[in-house]
Amino acid sequence: MQSIPVDTTRLGVLRCAVAPEPKMSGFETKEVKRDRDGNTIYTVAVMVRQDGRRVSVIEISVTGEPKGVVEGAEVRVTGLEAFSWAMGDRHGISFRAAAITPVPATAPATAPAAKAGGA
Repeated sequence: MQSIPVDTTRLGVLRCAVAPEPKMSGFETKEVKRDRDGNTIYTVAVMVRQDGRRVSVIEISVTGEPKGVVEGAEVRVTGLEAFSWAMGDRHGISFRAAAITPVPATAPATAPAAKAGGA
């Protein structure tokens, strides 16, 4: 399976649609999926909205729990890769990232304070 790097700067605003959840390795076994080093793999559903286009939701796998990522928060996705897959007559694209982090909220701009004693 070949990875395809994704330029996240072209995706527009990314928001967490569903908070991080441990990824399950099988429907029947309900075991938590782990990487080669034994770290838990999490899945985060992310809303992607480019200017003037409809919202798409993609599920992104990431090793380790993304701290501070909550539903509705704007997020930054680092090292996003896409993988195409096929199993029998089913096929699709899966996504994996090196990290998913919350974007710090910016303080609203305030008007400059009026000078005391005015002109």
